[in-house]
Amino acid sequence: MRFVPAGCLREGMETAKPLYGRNNEILLMAGIRLSQKYIDSIRRKKFSGVYINDDLSRDIDIVNTISDELRIETSRGIKKLFMEIKDHNDPRATMKSIVQQVDGIIEELLANKNVMVNMIDLKCFDNYTYMHSVNVAVLSIVVGIAMGFEREVLTRLGLSAILHDIGKVFISSKIINKPGVLTDKEFDEMKKHSQLGYDYARRRLKLSQAVCLGIAEHHEKFDGSGYPNGKKGGEISRFGKIIVLTDIYDALTSERPYRGAQSPSEAMEYIMGGVETLFDPRVSTVFIRKVAPYPVGTTVLLSNGDTAIVLENYEEVCLRPRVRVIKRGDEDVTPFDLNLADDYSLLNIVITSTVSDDGAF
Repeated sequence: MRFVPAGCLREGMETAKPLYGRNNEILLMAGIRLSQKYIDSIRRKKFSGVYINDDLSRDIDIVNTISDELRIETSRGIKKLFMEIKDHNDPRATMKSIVQQVDGIIEELLANKNVMVNMIDLKCFDNYTYMHSVNVAVLSIVVGIAMGFEREVLTRLGLSAILHDIGKVFISSKIINKPGVLTDKEFDEMKKHSQLGYDYARRRLKLSQAVCLGIAEHHEKFDGSGYPNGKKGGEISRFGKIIVLTDIYDALTSERPYRGAQSPSEAMEYIMGGVETLFDPRVSTVFIRKVAPYPVGTTVLLSNGDTAIVLENYEEVCLRPRVRVIKRGDEDVTPFDLNLADDYSLLNIVITSTVSDDGAF
């Protein structure tokens, strides 16, 4: 299978993975032939693209970071928790379920801990809030595993990450969902969510100080330019250092009211550019190693003019994957594989970009 951006979808393409809607209902099953009606709906709902099966990619296996079932179950749990808090209901039973779901995420990731994060998340615009919380937890736990955190520390990290935006429940929805740029007054109000989340998690949910600090500090930057307290460097907790990075990465790769989604490679460039200013160097190094800038199944352009599909990524040389060339310039060719990582005759060839919505297939 391979990933095809929404703007490149064509009638007759066969879906390889299901698409889910705002309430995690299945909008489109795997194995469906796309009609123009389906394509229009996919674009209208602002999916970044679709995984499809074709003769070029049937042998490419793309492994979920966590199972769809667990992702959906956890997203529903977070939504329920947020609604209970908003309605002033007792959240304790739901919190127990969320702890179990975080532990489920950890178990799935530990079972596959040597694999890079290689998927483009198929998020629809309308289910961002809760899926974002799940994604930040998954990415944070991936980093924590790679950093050698013990099992109980991973649970606390996962809880801190999945609850990092809990304070937004107490911010006006008009500010949260505003499609344009926030005014200075609105942004000052928005910035309160970190402290409000800390206060609620500490006083009402009775969570540990480590969990609550990650919630409070998920907008603190390494150089001291963040909020709410302008902490910098070693003043920021290890959970805060991780969650600020994973939060920004997932936000950048998601469709938002005020901008389109960036590709994983564009978001990774931002992360790389923020090392030692926005982000802790050690956390950044681990993240860059574990999250693929060109996920398997992505179509990329090479510096020699070839178009290729990414087949496999390598942690130590994340910018030089194994690829399958499918076009030479504008001409189709019999597909052939190249390994940019270990074929020294290919050192002069680099990936220049991913195929975007104006690309041709």
